[in-house]
Amino acid sequence: MNNANGRGRLIYGCMGLGGSWDGTSYGAAEIDQAAAVIESAQGIGIGLFDHADIYRSGKSEAVFGEVLVRSHGLREKIQLQTKCGIRLGERGLQTHYDLSREAILERVNESLKRLQTEYVDVLLLHRPDPLMDARKVADAVGQLMAEGKVRQLGVSNMSGAQIAYLQDRLETPVVANQLEMSLLKRDWLESTVLVNHPESAGSGFPHGTLEHCMDKGIELQAYGSLAQGRYTGAGAQSDAETATAAMLQRLAAEKHTTVEAVLLGWLMKHPARISPVVGNTNLSRIGACADAADVAAQMSRAEWYGLWMAARGSNIP
Repeated sequence: MNNANGRGRLIYGCMGLGGSWDGTSYGAAEIDQAAAVIESAQGIGIGLFDHADIYRSGKSEAVFGEVLVRSHGLREKIQLQTKCGIRLGERGLQTHYDLSREAILERVNESLKRLQTEYVDVLLLHRPDPLMDARKVADAVGQLMAEGKVRQLGVSNMSGAQIAYLQDRLETPVVANQLEMSLLKRDWLESTVLVNHPESAGSGFPHGTLEHCMDKGIELQAYGSLAQGRYTGAGAQSDAETATAAMLQRLAAEKHTTVEAVLLGWLMKHPARISPVVGNTNLSRIGACADAADVAAQMSRAEWYGLWMAARGSNIP
């Protein structure tokens, strides 16, 4: 799924669409909001829209489906991906995971109904399920592909070893792995330089995951890529975050762009060809991401490392 030019691409994350997370219904206001967000995202070149069956209790998919119905030709202009595997508030449990064959088939069919489309371009398995039978997952995915309901398969929150184990039993390649990655959430990066160093004990990221994805051509999709707004208005919570926010402001001014574009460009500079997922529903903040790929191309090695050192609050080993 990586772009041929070797860089990642921006993805719009639809978790914020659809109103509240409770069981209340959505209305015209939520549909209009979704339409405006889609138009704004398309305006900066975003063509892939990311969903999950649990987002807003299914309402994120539902309002998006309403926009598809009323916007003739839109479905053919965009790509859709959704996720399954997390179940919320069922069978007396707050949360559990379910990648059984039956659950995958059931959840994908429900997503397609809400999205009012015949297929999704990519299906992501949302989280690793310890009770997963990989052969049954392969069977379910194979059936969905044979029926034309799913075109490609990806995963989310999986290590390189988990992907390799699953891939050995699949007849289709895993094309994407969605992970939390940002200048704030840096375990994915720290793990690559803390090998044979005492600080490595503080990093829970499974070493080798980036390398596996890069080696196999698996797109790395970064959720939380704007760091929950910590550098762009939500408020710094440490001296390192204050210093990083100041550096981002300076770089944005020097490059005649926005802090959002610099934040995302920092991710996209990495040779893993990271594709940031942007989930803000504020139209101006969506527009502020437009220059990210250009910033990535222009960012110097010293600027990239400088932001990393500022964010970690100390030098690397």
